[in-house]
Amino acid sequence: MESQRQKKISSLIQKDISNIIQSFFRDKTRSNFLVSITKVKVSQDLSLSKIYLSVFPSINNFSVLEVLNKNKFDIKSKLSSLVKDQLRIMPEISFYIDDSLDYIDNIDKALKGEGDNPIK
Repeated sequence: MESQRQKKISSLIQKDISNIIQSFFRDKTRSNFLVSITKVKVSQDLSLSKIYLSVFPSINNFSVLEVLNKNKFDIKSKLSSLVKDQLRIMPEISFYIDDSLDYIDNIDKALKGEGDNPIK
């Protein structure tokens, strides 16, 4: 169970990192896709933060993840400059793809009778 401090740090990181990532893709790549931060989880010792991304269209999942991992240092430095007054130590960041929307879409299609039905 997350502590109150972890929840506050997670929401702080989520708000700031979403602005950083949106401006990063708008300025550098000029691609036609949408990246949103669905969830941020911070470890109990506040040394690691897992950032879950949702990409639309989902075809671009791995290319977005690759670009973010290549530019992780720049993103972390921008984030640390934004949260320097609230945090003493900036947690390490790692990016993950949140595929829950695709999973929900597949279930919805299966219930409607479209696509592959897992129960036959």
